[in-house]
Amino acid sequence: MNIQSWSGDLTTRTGFTFHVRPIRSNDEPALAELFTHVTPDDLRFRFLSGLNSIGHNRLAALIDVDHRQKENFLALAEDGTTAIATAMLACDDAMETGEVAISIRSDYKGRGVSWKLLEHVAHFAEAAGVKTLQSIESYANHAAIELERDMGFTARPYPGDATLVLVERKLPLPVDA
Repeated sequence: MNIQSWSGDLTTRTGFTFHVRPIRSNDEPALAELFTHVTPDDLRFRFLSGLNSIGHNRLAALIDVDHRQKENFLALAEDGTTAIATAMLACDDAMETGEVAISIRSDYKGRGVSWKLLEHVAHFAEAAGVKTLQSIESYANHAAIELERDMGFTARPYPGDATLVLVERKLPLPVDA
C-alpha cells in the first residue's frame, strides 16, 4: 500500500477543511505542541492514565511507526504546520484487528475533526485488510463513545476492567461512509 496516497485534505460535515498525512520522523515538535493544547481529561482518556504532559519517550513511540501494522496520522490546520489532531492505528500481528486512538486540540473540537479522522483511519484499516476496528475508552469519555456509536460501533464492558469500555465495529464501512 502506498502510504503517501493516504495524505490529503478532508472536509468535515461542518465544512471545516484540514490536511491529514501519515506521521513523519521529524514531527515530534508538532506532536509535542499538539498535546499542550489537549485538555487534562482528554489526555487521561487518550492514554488511560493520569498524565499531565507527554514526554519524549511517549512522543517517540507515537512517531515510530512501520506504516503497515502501526500508523499514526497527523491532522494539520489550514496553515499546514499547526497539528490539530492525531489518530493512531495499531494492528495485531495477523492484521485482523486494529485499535484506534484519537487526540484533538481543545480549540478544534466541535468541528467534526474526530469523526472525519476516525473515518479516515477506518478506510485505511480496511484497505490494509483489517476486519475489526476497536477503541478502548474510559466509561467517562461519553463524547468519544457517542461518536463511535454514531459511526456504527458497538460498546461492551472491557474484560477485566470495569472502568473501561471496548467499542468495536466490523469492516468494511458502508459505501456512503
